[in-house]
Parts: sequence; structure tokens; C-alpha cells
Amino acid sequence: MSGRKILLVDDSGMARRSVRQMLESAGYVVAEAEDGLVALERYFLEKPDLVLLDLVMKGMNGLDVLKKLTQMDAAARVIVVSADVQDSSRDLAVSGGAAGFLNKPVDRAVLLQAVERTLGTGTAWS
Repeated sequence: MSGRKILLVDDSGMARRSVRQMLESAGYVVAEAEDGLVALERYFLEKPDLVLLDLVMKGMNGLDVLKKLTQMDAAARVIVVSADVQDSSRDLAVSGGAAGFLNKPVDRAVLLQAVERTLGTGTAWS
């Protein structure tokens, strides 16, 4: 999977650094966005293979970003990564087009397995 581009969207710089290290150590190219508007712009400009998306951010929340991404590109592959553990949030994310949902803090092995599965099949697995 080396060289595949992932857009990492999270308002926490610490969370982005941690996940970036996990992904880069596995050979992925990582772009970052600290909020929803920047994420939409980067997605349009950089055409990543996958988006890792936080739900709770200033301004536009992750579910709104997910909706706009799937409107922009019906084939967008998105995994929601959030500290929100409510089943309703997971259900909204998956019904909104996310391939899956991971809880923070995310385990490296779980993250990489989810990324590989989503990039390999593009189908929902949550």
C-alpha cells in the first residue's frame, strides 16, 4: 500500500502527529487538515485515497464534512476516528457514507488494518 495518500482531519495537533507517525511508518503519504473547511479544500486539491475524519471540531463538525465529501465525490473513502463512543454517532457516520468508525485513542494495528481493508475493498466494515 506504500505511497497511497491519506488526508488526516482532526483539530488536535497531538492526535494528528500520533496518527501521522503510525501511517507514515507503514508507508502512507499523509496530508493534514485542522478543520472541516480546510479538509474539503485539501480533498478537492489533493484527491487522497482515504480520509480519516474526526467528528468533534470547531466550525464544521465531522458529520457535515462527511456529507459534503460524499456530495463532492460519491466514491470518497472515509473512516471516522472519534472519541465519541455513542452508538448513535457510529450509526450516523456509517449511514452518512463512512466506511467505518474507530474509537480514540486508536491502536496502531487496528488503524492500519482498517485503512488496508478500506483501501482494498472500499466497502463499509464497521
